[in-house]
Amino acid sequence: MNRTQSNQLVLDNLITGVLLIDDELSISYLNPAAESLLAVSATRLLNSYAPQLFVEAEPRQQVFRNALKKESAFTERKVKVLLPDLREITVDYSVTPLMQNEQPLLLLEMLPVDRTLRIDREEALLSANNTSRNLVRGLAHEIKNPLGGIRGASQLLALELDRSELVEYTDVIIAETDRLRELVDRLLGSPLPTKFSQLNIHEVTEHVATLVQAETHGSLIINKDYDPSIPEILGDREKLIQAVLNVVRNAMQALDGADKIGHGGEITLRTRILNHFTIGKMRHPMVCRLEIIDNGPGIPAEINERIFYPMISGRAEGSGLGLPIAQSAIHQHQGLIECESEPGCTRFSIYLPLKPIEDRQA
Repeated sequence: MNRTQSNQLVLDNLITGVLLIDDELSISYLNPAAESLLAVSATRLLNSYAPQLFVEAEPRQQVFRNALKKESAFTERKVKVLLPDLREITVDYSVTPLMQNEQPLLLLEMLPVDRTLRIDREEALLSANNTSRNLVRGLAHEIKNPLGGIRGASQLLALELDRSELVEYTDVIIAETDRLRELVDRLLGSPLPTKFSQLNIHEVTEHVATLVQAETHGSLIINKDYDPSIPEILGDREKLIQAVLNVVRNAMQALDGADKIGHGGEITLRTRILNHFTIGKMRHPMVCRLEIIDNGPGIPAEINERIFYPMISGRAEGSGLGLPIAQSAIHQHQGLIECESEPGCTRFSIYLPLKPIEDRQA
C-alpha cells in the first residue's frame, strides 16, 4: 500500500467530517463521514458553494476568505448547519489553510455537537425500555395464567345455567377474557424466532404503502423518496413490515384525528445510506435510514419522551403497543428507531445496519 492509498484509507475511516475547499470556496472533496453528517452524497455536494452549508452563510463566506488571505487557522463552536431536508444540526468546525501545487485550499473539519448527546440519549432510552419491557412481560405472564381459569369456569357456569339472559353474562365474561388475553399476547410480543434473509428495504415500504392505501381507500397521500442504490439488507421481512406498518399507522391515525386524511394529510417514506453511523456503542460502516414523516398535529409534549413505552398513547382509544412492538422488532435487527416531533411535522427515523450474513449469524 503506497502513501496515497494509506492517506485515503485514513480519511475514509475518520469519524470527523473532512472537506476540502478551493480558492473559489467550492467543495472539491469530502470524506464518507462528511457525507453521513451532512446527509448528502459526495456527487451532489462536489463543486457546490461551501458557505451555503451553514444557516448563516454570509459570515462563513467572510471568515473563509479571510482564512485564505491571511493563511490563518481558526475554530468556531456550536454553529448551525442546514441539511438538504431543511433540518438543522449543530457542529464545531475548524478551518486550516493548505497549499497544493501552489493553489490555496481550506481543510474544513466538522464534528457534530449533537452526536454525543444523541448517543447518551439512545443508551438511556434503550436501558429504560429494556427495564420497562421486562417489567411488562413479567406482569403479562402473571395476568395470563388466571385468564385460562376464568374462561374455563365461565364456560362451565354457562352449561349449568338454564336462563338465556344469564348465559349472556357468561358470554360477556368469555369475550372480555379473550380480549384481555389478546392484549397480553401483544404485550409479550411475537413468539416466533427472527428469520433473517436478504431483502430490499423498498419491498417493505412498498408493501406497507399498499396496505395503508387500501385501508384509507386511496385518500391518503403517500410520497416516496427512495435511494435506489441502497443494497439489500439482512432482515426478517415479516417483522420489518410489522414495524414499519405500526409506525405508518401511527402517523395515519394522527392525521385522521386531525381530519387531514383527504384534506392535505401526507406521509413521506424516505430512504438513505449513512456511512460510519453509531448505534448504541457500536459504530457501523454503513446503515440504511428509513424516515417516516407526516404533517399531522405532532406528538403531545407530555408523552413525547415516553412514546416507545408500552401503554403510552396520545389517543384515548389507542392501546399504546404499536410503537413498542416496532421498537422491539428494530432492536432485533441491531437497529435503532428515533422520533422528532413538532406541530406540522413528525419524523420517525429507523436505522438498520448493512452487514454481511456471517456477521449477523455469529
